[in-house]
Amino acid sequence: MRAMVFETVGQPLRMVDLPIPQPGNGEVLLRVHACGICRTDLHLLDGEVTVPSPPRVLGHQIVATKESDGSRVGVPWLGFTCGECEFCLSGRENLCALAQFTGRDRSGGMAEYCVADERFCFPIPDGYPDLQAAPLLCAGLIGYRSLRMCGDGERVGFYGFGAAAHILCQVARWQGRKVFAFTRAGDESAQAFARELGAVWAGGSDETPPESLDAAIIFAPDGSLVPAALAALKPGGTVVCGGIYMSTIPAFDYELLWHERTVRSVANLTRRDAQEFLALAPQVPVRTHVTSYPLKAANEALDDLRHGRFTGAAALTITPTSD
Repeated sequence: MRAMVFETVGQPLRMVDLPIPQPGNGEVLLRVHACGICRTDLHLLDGEVTVPSPPRVLGHQIVATKESDGSRVGVPWLGFTCGECEFCLSGRENLCALAQFTGRDRSGGMAEYCVADERFCFPIPDGYPDLQAAPLLCAGLIGYRSLRMCGDGERVGFYGFGAAAHILCQVARWQGRKVFAFTRAGDESAQAFARELGAVWAGGSDETPPESLDAAIIFAPDGSLVPAALAALKPGGTVVCGGIYMSTIPAFDYELLWHERTVRSVANLTRRDAQEFLALAPQVPVRTHVTSYPLKAANEALDDLRHGRFTGAAALTITPTSD
């Protein structure tokens, strides 16, 4: 099979021919049709998040069919948990110390085939073609977990309007919330896209929103956005850091945190998150905006993500005839 493989930090992925993997106990062999491109992949490439045992096939927003029965499933970032630790037994398997992550500890979906733990394969809802389904599996799932951490606040800010925010904007509006979108300064295309999806205001991350926020989610990996988001909050509000990596958070005055404001992170996802969100998405209905690339153009897709050259999400189309 063809696969795009990570070999070392700072180097582009390399197209190689690998044997089709064989599933072990509790695993299934999947024929991959689409794989979403995620900012986490950039963190892996740059060494900001470690790949323990390279070489490794990246990709953790996988839409595939089981070779055993042809059913269509999605595979997310969380690919294995022990099921026995205090976190797994208390509904917090996202914190399992023995967790394995798709496209990091386990080879992922930037390939024609992959194997996955069957417990972490989820049916794709009807009405979502492969490309449109791929972003639901990380941008959607971890974004949904982040939104839940915001509580019931009516006014929610999204710092970084990419794959996750463009999905969550639709969910938040469906829930009756008001969305305030913060983009890179001067990114008028992303701001227009946010307003098109229902944001009541869109501006640069260096701007002050016209109303104080009940909560904010930071998707951009920029630590300087934490004090900026705190400054935009009402008393009692929450800032949720939704990424796996963030640059250093600068020192800030206690005044920004006072009045019972909260800063918290979101780590990974649980199977419950997947089940809830994949049932919710068709109800909204969530419509994903996806730029498509062939498997061999994975490096181009990652570079476009790094430099903000598309709005919404991106995914690789993986078929024998398209590449």
